[in-house]
Amino acid sequence: MARIPAALLVAAILLAGCGGKKKPTPPPPLVTVSVPLREKVLDWDEYVGRFTSIDAVDLRPRVSGYLQQILFQDGQIVHKGQTLFVIDPRPYQAVLAQTTAQAARARATLANAEVELKRARALFEAKAGSQQELDARNAAALQARADLGAAEANARAAALNVGFTRITAPLTGRISDRRVAPGNLVTADQTVLTSIVNNDPIRFAFEASESLFLKQQRAIGRQHAIGDPVDIRLQDEPTYRWHGRVEFIDNQLDVNSGVIRGRAVVANPDGLLTPGMFGHMRLPGSKPYEALLVPDEAVGTDQNRQIVLVVDKDDVVRLRPVQTGPLVDGLRIIRGGLDPNDRVILAGIKAKPGAKVNPQPGKIEHRKSAPPPAYESPAASSATPA
Repeated sequence: MARIPAALLVAAILLAGCGGKKKPTPPPPLVTVSVPLREKVLDWDEYVGRFTSIDAVDLRPRVSGYLQQILFQDGQIVHKGQTLFVIDPRPYQAVLAQTTAQAARARATLANAEVELKRARALFEAKAGSQQELDARNAAALQARADLGAAEANARAAALNVGFTRITAPLTGRISDRRVAPGNLVTADQTVLTSIVNNDPIRFAFEASESLFLKQQRAIGRQHAIGDPVDIRLQDEPTYRWHGRVEFIDNQLDVNSGVIRGRAVVANPDGLLTPGMFGHMRLPGSKPYEALLVPDEAVGTDQNRQIVLVVDKDDVVRLRPVQTGPLVDGLRIIRGGLDPNDRVILAGIKAKPGAKVNPQPGKIEHRKSAPPPAYESPAASSATPA
């Protein structure tokens, strides 16, 4: 029989001994946990709309004639009463001179008729004149007074036409470009010379869906939002830097689109906001209330429901279905399904429900979130700390 070398026999015994030991159990994974942040928040409903001017005027001449002067630069700010156009006034000045002379003649005729009437009355009272003569002089005086009234009215109309040859700004605002050049014939009440819009303050026109309208009525607890504060941001702005108030809500919804029209008024002292400009507006959608908040990334999905993972008192992971609300500076409002004392997993290995973990204390803090890109529609609602 072959003899086994001693070295091989020792190695075989050692290997047999090692194969009988169990592998060490790995420690529970580290996870960062924290109780939900509790604070008062205010929900906002978000709308998309455009800026419109409060007042806009198309300037048309009130008399016809040849345009003589243009006294503004295209696109400048003009003030109420400022002269913008001058129509050749000479034909109207001639008419004014003629009607003024006719009024003077009628005034002289009236003076003579009153003298004749006074003389006829004196003769009649002295029994030296007839009733017929007195009546004739009285009628002549009345006719002269009427002729004077007509002549003076014609003179005033002619003076108005002379004044209308200078076209002034009816309001303060930004003027558009001129539509005609000096020397052109303009027609009364027809030719559009230019336009003026008043942009300070400026309106923000928006539309609300029926669901948002009903939410507003029930959440705020009143019939309309007139006077409520609004915040607006432009497409390239990260924050809602423009502030105003709701001034109008229509009295009925459009039966075709199911929306209701509204307007807000916003101060625009530097003139940056321009009619037709696009913006995002938010309007308070609730009264301030206390909410639970967790990081948005701590919220997951399980088929058709939203969940968060919590660690119980035995350091075991549990799954909690939750009802979520809008974001507040990167934190998600939890409307239901979570207790204020639950330890929510914030970061680390997302262990499966039922697994043992090693929880480490963390802290939930606000962080500013970037606004949605200009080409995306904003969320129907958002929230901020109250």
